[in-house]
Amino acid sequence: MSSNAIKNVKIYTYKDYLTWPEGERWELIDGTAYAMSPAPNRLHQEILRELMFHFTGYLKNKTCKVYPAPFDVRLPRKGETDDAASTVVQPDITIVCDSNKLDKRGCKGSPDLIIEILSPSTASFDVIKKRGLYEQNGVLEYWIVDPVHQIITRFYINAELSKYREAEYFSKDDTIHPIIFPDLQIDLKDIFQEILNTNGDGLE
Repeated sequence: MSSNAIKNVKIYTYKDYLTWPEGERWELIDGTAYAMSPAPNRLHQEILRELMFHFTGYLKNKTCKVYPAPFDVRLPRKGETDDAASTVVQPDITIVCDSNKLDKRGCKGSPDLIIEILSPSTASFDVIKKRGLYEQNGVLEYWIVDPVHQIITRFYINAELSKYREAEYFSKDDTIHPIIFPDLQIDLKDIFQEILNTNGDGLE
């Protein structure tokens, strides 16, 4: 959900990040600070709510936990201390199955599933930069939700190559399931229903 607005030409760490005003939202990628875009539009939030509804119900009384933004995911490089971590992101939805990765600040290490919901100002950032980031850090599964075209793109790790398999695409007429939860079937008409009802008004 980030934009491409950069704080300054400087390398920042998680320690710096913690000192910034609470009213501001930033993400760090390899030490570069990117401003979060303005508050997401209503239909973005409708999609977020519907996805959270499905995941929250499914994960009740299970080990895996689901978190909506804002929720910090720190992705430290090998050898980086927590304060020195140069990558901190706030995905729209984060699912973590290893409780050892969770602490009071959020998640430290790669989640099992990340979902980003595109907006016009963030599409290339989420599709290109974040896809590469999540693949590099071993996020098992990554969904990109495109409200304009009512499509979800699903990536998941090829265990043999430690890279994402070829993208899979799901339209509003399809049912999707997380690779990590094959018995959770989500009808995408439910996810995109508000957009279908409004003919896409309010997506800008």
